[in-house]
Amino acid sequence: MTPILRRSVFGLVAALGLALTAHAQPLSSRAIKIVVPFGAGGVADLTARIVAQKMADSMGQAVVIENKPGAGGVVAGDNVAKAEPDGHTLLLMSNGTAVSAGLFKNLPFDTLKDFAPVSTLGFFDIAVVVPQNSPFKTLGELLAYARANPGKLNIGTINVGSTQNLAAELFKTSANIQAQVVPFNGTPAVITALRGGQIDAAVEILSPMLPQINASALRALAVFGDKRSVALKDVPTAAQSGLTGFSAASWNALAAPAKTPKDVIARLNREVQAALNSPDVKKRLLDLNIEATPSTPAQLNDLLTAEIKRWSEVITRAKIPTQ
Repeated sequence: MTPILRRSVFGLVAALGLALTAHAQPLSSRAIKIVVPFGAGGVADLTARIVAQKMADSMGQAVVIENKPGAGGVVAGDNVAKAEPDGHTLLLMSNGTAVSAGLFKNLPFDTLKDFAPVSTLGFFDIAVVVPQNSPFKTLGELLAYARANPGKLNIGTINVGSTQNLAAELFKTSANIQAQVVPFNGTPAVITALRGGQIDAAVEILSPMLPQINASALRALAVFGDKRSVALKDVPTAAQSGLTGFSAASWNALAAPAKTPKDVIARLNREVQAALNSPDVKKRLLDLNIEATPSTPAQLNDLLTAEIKRWSEVITRAKIPTQ
């Protein structure tokens, strides 16, 4: 072999080795940051922290949480959309991400085009809740009252444009009832109004309501998901209560900036899948009433597309002003 040919062969082998190494290890060892568009301590934040801890243990590198609440998740979304597309900055998406796409006239990013889906993390229940002393023992009884007394039923939720608020609006139109959806500035205010008799019912994420339900202060009439909650197995779904085809659930997911290499997305997806399939993570999430649910990037893209369409239509029907 001539010296020139030998150098060419060695160069090719070296280049091939570097390429294989780069493919096998698409992420550097520096920390991965998950930007959460909610404050610390909430369901979304706790979900991200549980998954991040497991990923860090598996990957041998830090996975940290950065809370950027406010503006319907726009600040957090913009931060990740403009980040380097190298897999080290991720966004915790939720159905709130889909809601914002229909609620804001001019987002600084395109929700479908500026992010690369990684995987869903989990789904959690939304429920219709009444005071323990309510005359309504079933969802059917509540709906019967609403139909016999148009406009008299008051349903509390948190702020206008929230997932809970829009779920209540979707519930109204799906059940074909006339009811007043009354917004409050947080879950504690909704609970106070329920227990004080200022509202007849509430549509809220089930997790923060569970202590009140378990203490027999409140009663859940139905959950909005496709199946019964593992926390309240005796409580039917809305579909089982007569609203055939009705379904609405809250969810969380992870996404990276658009243009993140496909091999990086694939590596992150594998790590998320492994974390969510581990028994300890499943149990910790289930204790928060969250069902660990990994997905492919394509499945998350389909979910996000469908959710944007659904909630945009609800916003239009409810005549909620865009911001």
